[in-house]
Amino acid sequence: MNKTTPSVALVTGASSGIGRATAKALQSAGFRVFGTSRRATAESSDGITMLACDVTDDASVAKLVDEVLAKAGRIDLLVNNAGIGLLGGAEESSIVQAQSLFDVNVFGVLRVTNAVLPTMRRQGMGRIVNLSSVLGLIPAPYSALYSSTKHAIEGYSESLDHELRPFGIRVVLIEPAYTRTSFEENLAKPDQLLDIYDAARAGMNAILWKAIAAGDAPEVVARAVLKAATESAPRRRYTAGKMARQVSFLRRFVPASAFDKSLRKQNGLPV
Repeated sequence: MNKTTPSVALVTGASSGIGRATAKALQSAGFRVFGTSRRATAESSDGITMLACDVTDDASVAKLVDEVLAKAGRIDLLVNNAGIGLLGGAEESSIVQAQSLFDVNVFGVLRVTNAVLPTMRRQGMGRIVNLSSVLGLIPAPYSALYSSTKHAIEGYSESLDHELRPFGIRVVLIEPAYTRTSFEENLAKPDQLLDIYDAARAGMNAILWKAIAAGDAPEVVARAVLKAATESAPRRRYTAGKMARQVSFLRRFVPASAFDKSLRKQNGLPV
């Protein structure tokens, strides 16, 4: 690209939280930023052009990419941030609910990525940053389905990176821990609640609220995204925040039995 032409970034789920902080960080770093939200919003806000997109809808995703290309002519960076949560026992969710969760958190990433890739391949360059989680590395009792979506993104991203390197495109992962956003307020509830899980579910919900209240600011994650987006030789994974770094280290080097015991203790489960 011409040095006077800013790189173009597309950030999904940019109306609030990590997505909004990321869009602002990229804009401050010189990117021309397009953000998405599920509902129509102001076209441009704080230098960030907002566009409506439902990542579960093929036509909506195709329209989004066409709009960005019509306005900017290229897409250099894609940040797949849009996602939803679910807290409850794994058997408390119907298959339909599980499929809906995967449709946003996994297939939404695939839809947007596939829509952007032809442009990046023609350009001979591009960077894709996928928001994962430390729950893509470790077990997550009462978040089994959500954790499964993040484990899927980990495998998809790492494999895709190998496929795309010949085209000058890299794929990297961001792994935050607890972050101070409204995420917990938007958690879906299981659609077939079972009394036997009531106490444990309530306990996990209290632990989650407390952990998020003490978690990292969204800007911490945004800085990790910016680093992953701009390093000339990116790493495969970037943890975001002290807790995420600790969890990643412990998962790799602590004996499985000790890690299991610690995880159960941290989650208020019988050891």
